Amino acid sequence: MAIIECVPNISEGRRAGVVSSIADAVRRVTGARLLDVSSDASHNRSVITMAGDAAPLKTAVLALFDAAIAAIDLRTHTGEHPRLGAVDVVPFVPIEGVTMEACVALAKDTAQAVAERFVKTSKTSGEASSRGWRQRWPATAGRPTTDRHRRIRPPARP
Repeated sequence: MAIIECVPNISEGRRAGVVSSIADAVRRVTGARLLDVSSDASHNRSVITMAGDAAPLKTAVLALFDAAIAAIDLRTHTGEHPRLGAVDVVPFVPIEGVTMEACVALAKDTAQAVAERFVKTSKTSGEASSRGWRQRWPATAGRPTTDRHRRIRPPARP
């Protein structure tokens, strides 16, 4: 079995109940294991660490997006860290029995699913990027995007 780590960053670090509900969305996915949740109130950001095989991780990331987009309103969000969305980054890290190339393929596949389900566009960075400047993501990250919240389609409400 391949072990891949996934470390999504969400734009919420102050409301413990919201962070807990997003983490619970990951916990409910069979085959994905929630390893850690770390929140920073000053940055108003949390890092959720999970691991598993590719298919369950993709399902867990989509569940995380679903929960985060429903609970986080960037129009009222404040914090020291620049944010690109309710979910900012979703890195996939090869741990055991898997290559970086497989993680790149998973990142691209997951980004496509996120784009189709939640947003008009989705970006990949680092190794998963097909554009050179995005491969140098840390040097270009953090540029504020003021219209990002307008691009996200809210989930259907019952």
